[in-house]
Amino acid sequence: MKTKPQSDKQIISILCDAQYDFIPHKLRKLLSENIHPDALCRYFYPIGDVKTDLLYDKVYIPLHLALPDFERRDIICVAGIDDDGISWVGTAGYFIGTFVQAFMKIPPTGQLAHIRFHEFYKFKAGKIIEIQAVWDIPSLMMQAGVWPMGPSLGYEWLAPAPATQDGINISQQGKTGTDKNKKIVLDMLTAMSKHPKYGGAEIMQLEKFWHPKFCWYGPSGIGSSRGISGFRNYHQIPFLKAMPDRGQHPEDTNHHFFAEGQYVAVTGWPNMSQTLTGDGWLGIAPTNQKINLRSLDFWRIEKQKIRENWVMIDLLDIWSQLGVDVLSRMRQLAIPRTYPSQIPSGIDANVR
Repeated sequence: MKTKPQSDKQIISILCDAQYDFIPHKLRKLLSENIHPDALCRYFYPIGDVKTDLLYDKVYIPLHLALPDFERRDIICVAGIDDDGISWVGTAGYFIGTFVQAFMKIPPTGQLAHIRFHEFYKFKAGKIIEIQAVWDIPSLMMQAGVWPMGPSLGYEWLAPAPATQDGINISQQGKTGTDKNKKIVLDMLTAMSKHPKYGGAEIMQLEKFWHPKFCWYGPSGIGSSRGISGFRNYHQIPFLKAMPDRGQHPEDTNHHFFAEGQYVAVTGWPNMSQTLTGDGWLGIAPTNQKINLRSLDFWRIEKQKIRENWVMIDLLDIWSQLGVDVLSRMRQLAIPRTYPSQIPSGIDANVR
């Protein structure tokens, strides 16, 4: 007799396991069984919204063709209830495999490759009714040597699993401190939103909320940083200089905060909306245009302070809102490698 999963988190665990030992027909069947036919499946640019019955074909077949031996490795799985009483499960990790065929026209390397992901699942009556997912596609461009944007200010690497190595075993700790830890993150964000409108950097009280040795793991294109000075210099200062009205357009955003143990998570589609009035962030010129940001985040609390923060932002979607086709520029960089016959006539490709 088939055993029915006892929790939303168990359903996601089964789906994740099916992507570790990837068996196409098994994954297709599980997606069909656990995702509501009318679910809203929201994916990163350029995939966009996908109908449930096309999810396997649009998302997993291209990944499998590009990395035929791919496997999914989760480092975080958090389950909880948001302020509206809705059940969510958030996951973070990597797809890894041998990159042998182009993915979104990113040229293959023939070597081991990785794609970091943050994926959030909304549940109702034991069925997934919404997916919000961002994969770090820019990281694959970097690995393929066709990076088309400005250099990262932070450090580019594989963002690690939690230092406590318990990101996918949180349920064993019970709910001790869950509400308290969520409040720490919410209070931190409230204090942070006061700058620069209501005061200088001191108004954010960073030392109150962040551990002196905290690590901030941003997406490729922004990179990671260490401690308050690293966070401010390599992400926050350029970010706020470019968009000082951060947090002032709540009517354009939505947030779903939930927590489990010492982990806190948030998702929203979008959950930030602000105006590009300054320069210095990602090399983007000030356009005075309001943009929306999809940011899917996890925080780990240690001794009442934030010790680690995993952040995933759909950067390709931001560029698209500004009318810049990053993928087209990437394809131009890839031409000499993938399409040598298109090298302009008169140029000897054998000249060294």
